[in-house]
Amino acid sequence: MKSRDIAIVGILLAIGAIVRYLSLIIPGPIVANLVIAFYCLAILLVLPTLTEAIGIGFVAGIVSALISHSVFPPGNLISEPIGAIVCVLVYRVLKDRIPFSQGITTFIATLASGGSFVLISLVAVAPTILSKYATVGAYALVIVPIVLSAAIANAVISQALYLPAARVVVRDKTTAMPSPESE
Repeated sequence: MKSRDIAIVGILLAIGAIVRYLSLIIPGPIVANLVIAFYCLAILLVLPTLTEAIGIGFVAGIVSALISHSVFPPGNLISEPIGAIVCVLVYRVLKDRIPFSQGITTFIATLASGGSFVLISLVAVAPTILSKYATVGAYALVIVPIVLSAAIANAVISQALYLPAARVVVRDKTTAMPSPESE
């Protein structure tokens, strides 16, 4: 990955972390993870290799785990790389084939990340979850709408930001390369 791409990923992860941190001010046991929207946007812009996407997801997982107040913050270390893998693979399939592929990709990646986080938390801290909810089904009834609403919000965010961000990235590429006349 080029240093310019690393900078783009770093800036977007930082923005996602700041937005997620600020969202923690909202009272409630569960807060949507907007880091996903921003690491998906980074992946959409730089289209990394699968290994690089896993790295992006792992860094996002660390950030999410550090500023999370979820039932099992370390679960982000697994769920975010899963989301990043899904993001890069789905986008490679959808890119240039259907409109709004960026939003659809982010929606699917958020579902993968959120769904895997729910499963990981169920396995890791089932007694804690079952002490708050009567059954696993009751937990799912509460969590699934949250994951779906986060997926919709993340899809809208990444779709809305993709074109302006892509213009900046393309403009940066054109100004960074020397023109043929200057040689």
